[in-house]
Amino acid sequence: MLNILRDENGQGMVEYGLLLGLIALAAVGAIVLLGPSISKMFSDAKAKLDNPAGT
Repeated sequence: MLNILRDENGQGMVEYGLLLGLIALAAVGAIVLLGPSISKMFSDAKAKLDNPAGT
């Protein structure tokens, strides 16, 4: 039983998995926080393209 607890095989994959999970969590958080402002920015740009000044 102690051999299983001390075995380090697969440790690197677990660390990569945890790192990937942390990056994914940060990306989702950024999208949730910045999503509305980015959506408004694109909506404003579309409105300006639909109704250009001087026409």
